[in-house]
Amino acid sequence: MHHTVVVNARAGTALEAGPDAFAARIVAAFEASGCTAEVRLVHPRELDDALSLAIENADSIPVIAGGDGTLNGVLPVLLQAGRPVGVLPLGTVNVLGRDLGLTGTLEEQIEALCQGEAVVLDIGTVNDRLFHSLSGMGFFSLMAREREQARRRFPFSRAIAFVVAATRSILFTRAVTVDIGVQGQRSVVQADAVLVTVNGFEGAEWRRPRLDGRLFEVHILKAGGIYSRCKAALSVVSGGWRTSPNLTSFTAEEVTLTRRDQRRGHITFDGEVERKAGPLRYALLPGAIQLIAARDRLAG
Repeated sequence: MHHTVVVNARAGTALEAGPDAFAARIVAAFEASGCTAEVRLVHPRELDDALSLAIENADSIPVIAGGDGTLNGVLPVLLQAGRPVGVLPLGTVNVLGRDLGLTGTLEEQIEALCQGEAVVLDIGTVNDRLFHSLSGMGFFSLMAREREQARRRFPFSRAIAFVVAATRSILFTRAVTVDIGVQGQRSVVQADAVLVTVNGFEGAEWRRPRLDGRLFEVHILKAGGIYSRCKAALSVVSGGWRTSPNLTSFTAEEVTLTRRDQRRGHITFDGEVERKAGPLRYALLPGAIQLIAARDRLAG
């Protein structure tokens, strides 16, 4: 099987290794797994066009390499693909990559990809914005923004960057009053964070047993100050977040979030942060894209 691998040339893994060395490593890993590959390193602005060309080539399996933000950016292309696309996770968190069972070293990911099979995934929309895994406001949005800033300040250590980002997020999060609408019912909550996930996550590693469950899960972290946010962060790390007394969760096919102060607030989409105003209307696109998952993930 031949693969055309489109790589975000600005991804941290590619920058650390150097473009030529990184491309050679990918090619060698595919060959070691009984496949062949052509690698195209492109600027983030050129990813859409490069991936579209790879998808049009019927003699090759298209692969997109990058982190959750990269995958978020090419969602419009994936929606039009009409065929399975492979993923090589190169980011810091790699939420979607983990859900596809693509973990470990780059070589291990490529081996799993060569032996993988296609799965369908639900995609979320917020007004006209797409996301594949997570969207939220408050603590979660601030954490995403602080993480990107910390990665630039501490490129030599992801662990230090994470600790700095988490600490600043816990200290500087401000509660927001949110009007939540679900199936014609409305409620108003004061929350440190509201997180909307495409299907449900479980455990300390935050993985989704199903990618096509056709449901959002909405998590509301009630306003409770610094101590409450610290406990919530620890519960996420330990895997006991579902039993946290300050966390309320429910499922829905559609949900609308509106800040009562009507300000433009920071909203995260798969780790990318934007400022949005007005009602945020979340809707699902069931089974909208096809990606290649590891067979171990399918067996689980």
